[in-house]
Amino acid sequence: MASMSDTPPTKKSLGQHWLHDDDALQAMCDAVGLTPDDTVLEIGPGLGTLTQKLAVQAKQVVAVEFDAALARDLPKRVHAPNVQVVHQDILQFDLTSLPPSYKVAANIPYYLTSNLLRQLCENPNHFSSAALLVQKEVAGRVCAQPGGMSLLSVSVQFYCQTGLGPVVPAALFTPPPKVDSQILLLEYRAAPLFPDADTKVFFRVVKAGFAQRRKTLLNSLSAGLRLGREETAALLGRANIAPSTRAQNLSLQQWHALYSAYLL
Repeated sequence: MASMSDTPPTKKSLGQHWLHDDDALQAMCDAVGLTPDDTVLEIGPGLGTLTQKLAVQAKQVVAVEFDAALARDLPKRVHAPNVQVVHQDILQFDLTSLPPSYKVAANIPYYLTSNLLRQLCENPNHFSSAALLVQKEVAGRVCAQPGGMSLLSVSVQFYCQTGLGPVVPAALFTPPPKVDSQILLLEYRAAPLFPDADTKVFFRVVKAGFAQRRKTLLNSLSAGLRLGREETAALLGRANIAPSTRAQNLSLQQWHALYSAYLL
């Protein structure tokens, strides 16, 4: 196995920060809840510090790495027959090639977080559980409650139950990022939260609500759905939501009520 003294320089454009702290790496493994029958998708394995631990616990590790040099060198760093290295952009990776109910472990750079969460959640071959190391502020946004909701939190919570794992201080990374990270825990819902919902229409309403975040739903929905103010007020009335309410204050159940009212 290659020595960590052989650590290559990080690429700022890819948001690379190496995590070597054994406790933090073990917390990631524990959080994803691997069994000897599991296949785990590791996104951005980098130097393989997490890969080594995943390979001990899982049946198979599919490690998708965008950096060509890191993908090439990973088998030299991690000598495990159950690790498959794929050199590819994770946003282009075919998730349907994985077995059903696969699990996910990843240290995700900030620039990739929203797009990756959307891809993982919306794919028909969805994961069962995930432990994602993201910026602490992002983890908090995903797990937000009414009063602090965002398009990101509604989108993820629509598909998953969410939770917060341990905080990983910036000082434990090389080079240290500007902010602390936190393990984001996701459990894909065993049954859809709203079985009757047409997801395209549901999120059309949600996106309209958040399009002008600082404005009331009366204003943002009127503009986003191209409805007159009276028609929008009637829509909100059918959903039993005050026109002065702002999008961040709605629960998922209220978004569903608004969606149902929009269909009438």
